[in-house]
Amino acid sequence: MLGLPGSIRACLFDLDGVLTRTATVHMAAWKRTFDEFLRRTDPGAGEFTQADYNRFVDGKPRLDGVRDFLASRGITLPEGTPDDPPEAATVHGLGLRKNQLVHAELAEHGVEVYPGSVRYLRAAKEAGLATAVVTASRNGAQVIEAGGFADLIDTRVDGEVAAAQGLRGKPAPDTFLAGARALGVPPAAAVVFEDALAGVAAGRAGDFGYVVGVDRVGQADALAASGADVVVQDLAELLDGEAS
Repeated sequence: MLGLPGSIRACLFDLDGVLTRTATVHMAAWKRTFDEFLRRTDPGAGEFTQADYNRFVDGKPRLDGVRDFLASRGITLPEGTPDDPPEAATVHGLGLRKNQLVHAELAEHGVEVYPGSVRYLRAAKEAGLATAVVTASRNGAQVIEAGGFADLIDTRVDGEVAAAQGLRGKPAPDTFLAGARALGVPPAAAVVFEDALAGVAAGRAGDFGYVVGVDRVGQADALAASGADVVVQDLAELLDGEAS
């Protein structure tokens, strides 16, 4: 019914782009942040694109995204500190600017969920599977609550938890492994659901029993190449037997 191997006992869901339609919010916030910065400091470096988001930012901890994108343009900034203002030309400053823009967008428009994903999440719970959200976002708790599916999630490993436990971000498997531990299952008995290339790579690196790639932006081949066992455009395809 769930389109998964029979050995699976737990589901580990990424948040943005898998359960909630906030990936577009994050993309817009990153683009505004980086484009403003590049116009001020290096106009010849071009603009931040969807391809940049997919390759350098999506699924990673915020500060890693800043570092990796800037490195792709040959730019290195001082790290700064968490107390830096959003206009500071530091890694922390750019990260804060991006987060401010995300908060403003969420406050104005709220959180949109993917109906097929919530349908799948509910079916997983009804089938007796344990569930976790594993996200690089430090706003995981707020987004889950605003999305109205907190009752369907058994545990959460978000950016705040990762920082507190010293977990490496995706594509390292640490956060997914922490999610499996919190649910009391070995990686081989858990499935990872991810829309980000870094997240799929993390699922494969952690030797999880199954990795589902969720293609929201036309990168099905890249998700498969990163290690997805199956790629779908919507989780409802797994319920309806249409996965490929």
